[in-house]
Amino acid sequence: MSQRESLNRAASAKDGEAITVFGEGRGFRVVWLLEEMGLPYQLRPVDLLAGVEDDAEFLAINPAGFIPAMRDGDVTMVESIAIMEYLMARYGPTPLAPGPHDPAFPAYQQFLHLGEAGLAASIYFVVGARNFAPASERQNWSAGQALEVFESRLMLVTQQLARTPYLAGETFTAADISVAYALGLARRSGGITLGEAEQSYMARMSAREGYQRAMNTCHATRAWLAQAPIQ
Repeated sequence: MSQRESLNRAASAKDGEAITVFGEGRGFRVVWLLEEMGLPYQLRPVDLLAGVEDDAEFLAINPAGFIPAMRDGDVTMVESIAIMEYLMARYGPTPLAPGPHDPAFPAYQQFLHLGEAGLAASIYFVVGARNFAPASERQNWSAGQALEVFESRLMLVTQQLARTPYLAGETFTAADISVAYALGLARRSGGITLGEAEQSYMARMSAREGYQRAMNTCHATRAWLAQAPIQ
């Protein structure tokens, strides 16, 4: 299915109602995916720092109060990777998600989930300790353990990029969206210095038109990148 056909399917399925993404942060993954797929959407800002106690619309979508969340007609979902998988299954097929008989499928599945479970989830606690914890807690044991988890999973990314230009092989997929977000978080806020292979990879990711369109939409993410120095 072409990108235009996916767009037409989405528009007809929802009678022109755009998919709504609530919040940036990991929601950037979802926005980037939507841009790559050419699907109509709108981004609804959510300010976690200001608190969401009075944001009834958002809490109706995700009572747990974390981002991102998504509304697609009668469907509501949370968790960025789950949302991405839903969108690709619902509005695909798409080359962003290799099929189960594609030789790229095992690597695609591994790195799609490693980007969150192994990388972003662990570096999240490092970022919290280094940027928000009291000074006496910034080098706590749990943060150190989380950093070790991140670094061990990063080795898998480094090894893969030594073999192929993208994480599932020769073609860009949603696994790259998943991992690239985590690497960006790590080097901007987690104190991680990426190696040459990862730096080159990130330059290729940020040069994509879909990434650039997503960045133009995600104003908070763009402002964060402008403020945070690259390690």
